Amino acid sequence: YGRGPRQRFEQDELTIIGGVRHGRTLGSPVVIEIKNSEWFRSDKWHDEMSTAPGATKEPLTQVRPGHADLAGMQKYGFTDARDVLERASARETAARVVAGALAKKLLSHLGVEIISHVIQMGDARVAPDAPRPTPADLDAVDASEVRCFDDDGSERMVAAIKAAAKQGDSLGGIVEVLAFGVPVGLGSHVHWDRKLDAMIAQALMSIQAVKGVEIGDGFEVAGRLGSEAHDPIRWDSDHARYTRLSTLAGGLEGGMTNGELVVARAAMKPLATLNRPTLETVDTETKESGVSFKERTDVTAVPAMGVVAETMVALVVAQEAQRKFGGDSVVEFVRNAEAFRATL
Repeated sequence: YGRGPRQRFEQDELTIIGGVRHGRTLGSPVVIEIKNSEWFRSDKWHDEMSTAPGATKEPLTQVRPGHADLAGMQKYGFTDARDVLERASARETAARVVAGALAKKLLSHLGVEIISHVIQMGDARVAPDAPRPTPADLDAVDASEVRCFDDDGSERMVAAIKAAAKQGDSLGGIVEVLAFGVPVGLGSHVHWDRKLDAMIAQALMSIQAVKGVEIGDGFEVAGRLGSEAHDPIRWDSDHARYTRLSTLAGGLEGGMTNGELVVARAAMKPLATLNRPTLETVDTETKESGVSFKERTDVTAVPAMGVVAETMVALVVAQEAQRKFGGDSVVEFVRNAEAFRATL
C-alpha cells in the first residue's frame, strides 16, 4: 500500500540463465535475468537511454534535495540528472532480492529463517509490547497491506499513508528484521571489519533512503544504567544450551552471534521525490531557484524496503556462515555446522 503506478505493470518475472541444473545449483555462478517490462512497452526509454551519440532533448536540471542527483552530477561532471538517478534508483534492489533468495535457501539448511515486519510508518507506530511475528506468522504479515503484524498498527499506518497521499507528500518508517535459528559464533571479536553487527549495519545502510540502523534495543539501552542494559545468561538444562532472558543485544555480542534471535531495525526517510513537488532547489543550468522536478514515485516504500532488508541480512549471515563452516557442497557445509554445534 502506498506504492506508485509502476507496481501495476512490473511483474518481475525471472529467467534462470545458468548455474542451476534440474533445480540444484552447480557451484558455478548463478545467472538470473529480470526484464523491465516498461522497456518493451514503448520506445520512450529506448530514446531516453540511447547509447548513440547526441544530447538529451530535455535534460533534468532541477535537482531533488535528498537524492543522489546533485552530488552525482558534481562527482562525474554530468549536466543531466538522468545520468545519476537511473543508476541510483532502488530498482536495482530487485537483483539483490534474487541473490538474497539463494542466501535464504542456503541458510534454511541450517534451520535459519529470516523475516521482516513494519513497526512504524510516519508517526504511526506499533505498541512497544506488541508481539513479534515468527516464521509461522509470515502469511499474516504478508496479508497486511503494509506488512505490519499488528492489526491496530496496520490500520493507523494505512490512514497515515492516505493522509500523506492526499497532500502529495511521502512517508518514511521503520522495519524490523528478525533472524531465527542463527548459530552462535558467526562474525568476529578480533577483526573490526568482520564484526557481524557492523556488517549488518553496513548492509542495511546500503539500501536507498535508509538513514539509520539499530541492533537490538541499541538506542533505548543507551539511556539505561548498565545493570539494566544487558541480557542475563542462564543455562537451559532441558536443551543443554546457554540462553538469554531478553534480546536487548539483538542476538549479537562482541561482534558475534550469541545463539539468540538476531534483531535489526532500519529507518527509512520519506522519499525525496514528491507527487506534489514543493522542495526548494536550484536549476543547475540557470542557477535560478525553483522546485525540484517530478519523477514517478511512491507515497512510501517502507514495506518493500523490509523485503530488501531481509535480503541484505540473509546475504551477510550466509557469507559469515560459509566462512565459519566452509565446505565445497551444501552437504559438507551442513555437516560441518552440525559438528560444530555438537561441541557446544
